[in-house]
Amino acid sequence: MPEDSKRSIGLIGATGIGVGAIVGGGILALSGTAFELTGPSAMLAFALNGVIAIITALSFAELATAFPQSGGSYTFAKRVLSVGPAFAVGWVVWFASIVAAALYAAGFAAFSLEGVRSLLGDNCPEWLLSNWLIPLCAILSTAACAFIMIRSSGGSGLAINIGKVVVFALLIGGGFWVCLRDQPSLGQQFTPFLSNGFIGLVSAMGATFIALQGFDLIAAVAGEVKEPRHTLPRAILYSLGIALLVYLPLLFIIPLIGVEAGSSIQAAAAKSPDTIVAAAAGFYLGTFGYWLVIIAGILSMASALLANIFAAARIAQAMARDRTLAVSLERNHEVYGTPWIAILATCAITMIILLAVGDVSAAGAASSLIFLLAFALTHILCLVTRARKPKHNGFRMPLWPWLPSIGALLCAALAIYQAVTVPAAGAVTLTWLIIGVMSYVWRFASRAKVIDAASEASDPDLLELRGRSPLVLAPVADPENAACIAAVAGCISPPRVGRVMLLNVVRPPRESTSLDNVLNDSAHALRDSLGVALRIGVRCEALTTVSSNAWTEIARVAQAHRCASVLLGLRRLTDDGVLGHIDELTRNIEANLLFIRAHAEWDPSTVQRVLIPIGGRSVHVALRARLLAGLDRRSKTGIHITYLLVDESAVTNTTMHRRKTFHSRLIVDETNLPYDINVIATSNVASAINDTAHNHDLIILGLGNTDAGKPAIGPVVRDVLESTEKAVILLSAHS
Repeated sequence: MPEDSKRSIGLIGATGIGVGAIVGGGILALSGTAFELTGPSAMLAFALNGVIAIITALSFAELATAFPQSGGSYTFAKRVLSVGPAFAVGWVVWFASIVAAALYAAGFAAFSLEGVRSLLGDNCPEWLLSNWLIPLCAILSTAACAFIMIRSSGGSGLAINIGKVVVFALLIGGGFWVCLRDQPSLGQQFTPFLSNGFIGLVSAMGATFIALQGFDLIAAVAGEVKEPRHTLPRAILYSLGIALLVYLPLLFIIPLIGVEAGSSIQAAAAKSPDTIVAAAAGFYLGTFGYWLVIIAGILSMASALLANIFAAARIAQAMARDRTLAVSLERNHEVYGTPWIAILATCAITMIILLAVGDVSAAGAASSLIFLLAFALTHILCLVTRARKPKHNGFRMPLWPWLPSIGALLCAALAIYQAVTVPAAGAVTLTWLIIGVMSYVWRFASRAKVIDAASEASDPDLLELRGRSPLVLAPVADPENAACIAAVAGCISPPRVGRVMLLNVVRPPRESTSLDNVLNDSAHALRDSLGVALRIGVRCEALTTVSSNAWTEIARVAQAHRCASVLLGLRRLTDDGVLGHIDELTRNIEANLLFIRAHAEWDPSTVQRVLIPIGGRSVHVALRARLLAGLDRRSKTGIHITYLLVDESAVTNTTMHRRKTFHSRLIVDETNLPYDINVIATSNVASAINDTAHNHDLIILGLGNTDAGKPAIGPVVRDVLESTEKAVILLSAHS
């Protein structure tokens, strides 16, 4: 697939995306939740989450440099798995970033309102204390974010990031200065350390893991990063390291000097979990410290909101390119070059989440669960990628496979615990997955499979990473067309990883037939087909069997060897006896079927013009996408396609334009070859096809659905076969 856009983000910009998403927003929004759940050991909860995050960051660094395209975990899954599982991963990761954006939008609203209320003091009106103001302000801030992101190609401002880090450095430095001056009792303020025991510690880890999320967003925009193999690992690890250098000292200082002696940080956090950091800073640095945190909170939440919307929109755009989301999400703004529809869709769902989940800690719990699931999948993808592609030029994770295995187990265990202890988070995640599965099956699957098939046909690395080596069964019996069949089989078989099995079924000789003649014909057919296969570089094997019924034997071998496709060359496709066998094969073989009728000298490498009659949504044939990619790969001169749509009613210019536009949107999924669309108004479909075919080298037709009681070769296809001498390939797709 093409790059997402011109690479323009350097190391500082890429690190800034991670820092913008991680530093500040998470700890300010969720530290109160951590202190409430586990007391002073919140520092330990963040440290343990940091260990899991570092292991996860290493997996992201390896995968992002192996596949330096935008999309993050979705892109990884698309390369290593298939389009269906990739959709599930992308759907979850997209939603995870959306929920994180909702979390930070709510946090932004909470800090902004806290600042306004503090400024007004006793003069604060009653309505400013209303709970409904937080979701309202969060929705308005999300709308403002959409406006900013559409007009800007960056995900985070450098000045905001530097400002945040400076503010936190002042808070930490001031805290240690107060510690040295007052020498508080460590034992008194940190006792009990595990306020709610081990269960409380694990609960705090699950609820606050989202606070360290953000390094993954760098991988989500990898297609826009310069020198990705060098920049991505450093940016991912730098951003996470900066976050931990800020978080851990601050979480140590807050329970030590951020509450009155004899008071409990757990009790203080229970009273005001959303603003506990501001209250603690106000206690040990006075009003100046309080306002530092309020300002830092507003900036941190805003930058985290921008970074998550920025990355989520790129994930949605990458999925739209593969047709696993609505194609409109792929569109860039004509002036600003940003994925404006993806941004609007992402922000709209964020607003819905804000209305449905008005509690900051509940949003954090749901987002943490979703990211933990996504990160567990990322570790598994890292294991699979290295196993299938042990050599690549990118970053390589140390202690493989132990480190990603441990990371996957830790993320999965924490996610399961989170789902059990916070049922609402599990319910939200399950609901979103159900919506995604239904949307994919009913709306996106057909188009996505076509693009995926075309990608597999043109990219051998894709099939290799997916661990697939599809086998094409090509029966050869007639020496006259054996070479032609082998050449077409080479077009269907993906380069480097595909395989072709040349099958020769020897029939026991009758009394009137010489055994030597039978064996000579068999040897000639195999020799000619093997020669062609070797000449064009196809991985092939030959199999000779003995059977009195060649059709039954072909079906048996196809099933026994689990062939992906079966290619048969027949000179008389319309004979009554042959038609019955074709119907039987299409009903009984769980493989793609291709039937070719061409003269013995026909060579697919000489094809220049291909005619494809279409109707309705029949453009979406994954098998045809593979065939066209293979024909183009073998072509000596390049291929031009004519798609022919025959309409029995009168076609006006307006109708013709509308149908061409509709089918053009579908055809781009199938092929990137040059093409024309002809719309003809006539009741004689076969005649229209034959009239158009006179200046074409090949006609590709689809077979009927025998499961619905229809013959595989219907009347129109039969008329075409009987009235043209052009080469014809018939397709029956099963996968």
